Amino acid sequence: MQPPVLSEPAEAIVVLTGGQSRVKAGINLLKEKRGKRLLISGVHPSTNEEALQRATHADKSLFACCIDLDRTALNTVGNAAESERWIRANNYHRVIVVTNNYHIPRSILEMSSRMKDVEFIPYPVVNGEKREQSWVAEGDTLRVLFTEYVKYLGAVVRLGSASFYGNGASHGGDMRE
Repeated sequence: MQPPVLSEPAEAIVVLTGGQSRVKAGINLLKEKRGKRLLISGVHPSTNEEALQRATHADKSLFACCIDLDRTALNTVGNAAESERWIRANNYHRVIVVTNNYHIPRSILEMSSRMKDVEFIPYPVVNGEKREQSWVAEGDTLRVLFTEYVKYLGAVVRLGSASFYGNGASHGGDMRE
């Protein structure tokens, strides 16, 4: 899965933490004016703004004007909840979602189920060291992909059954139809 060529900018960018490549990609999109604001969701409570600035080579003024940090989310469901709060508070309707390539399907599923009126544009990234290698054959990578697939199936079942039983969330349509 390659990052898309963005023909027009979004209103906002959400980065789901889990790797420096994700945060750098989100900040680069912001610098390229592909969105007006950036939310970095799931930042560890002990990580301060200065450390993020140093790690991403972003200047202080960019953080001051345009970057918000969420320190509450602990997982993908939490990322979706905190992103929803931020997106609704800012009245955004077109949002780029930056995360690892293997994490995109579940992330978009979780967010779309909460915000059907928002267009999510997936922006997958690949960790730098994996980009240079034949990473599919590695045991660790296969384990990550398998685990993510199982989590995705769990989300489909959870969100689909919530829709079926009228609990509000769904994954793109009412299963009773």
